[in-house]
Amino acid sequence: MKVILLKDVKGSGKAGDTLNVADGYARNYLIARGLAVEANAKNLNDLAGKKASAQHKIDVETADNKLIAEKIGGKEIVIKAKAGQGGKLFGAVTASAVADALKAQYGVSVEKKKISLSSDIKAYGDFTAAVKLTYGVSCSIKIKVVEE
Repeated sequence: MKVILLKDVKGSGKAGDTLNVADGYARNYLIARGLAVEANAKNLNDLAGKKASAQHKIDVETADNKLIAEKIGGKEIVIKAKAGQGGKLFGAVTASAVADALKAQYGVSVEKKKISLSSDIKAYGDFTAAVKLTYGVSCSIKIKVVEE
């Protein structure tokens, strides 16, 4: 019997796969537990529509991220911070602070998880960070930490 998996099944396949399995396994286990549906014309058509929709969503998101990367790629953001004697900052400049500065200075909102600092920024100076947007789109930004 040919079935379409709705959820990942260990040893059989991942969600969205079309499998040819034994009739008893399909009826008594996969379909009974809601892990699969029979692969008839309607269900195959629905699966194709879902895959096309998911691919379209990925394409739109990639295009948006390319625009963001062009807008901020190679740019410099300035972050003001307080420091004690010797130029050592109170705390550190984090990815969250960099995300806030990007939003304030360029109007671009980037999640802090997507900003990769090479190391903690605990002093004044110039640094670089990688902004890894989705699906292979990334860019590099310069961070300048100055005295408040």
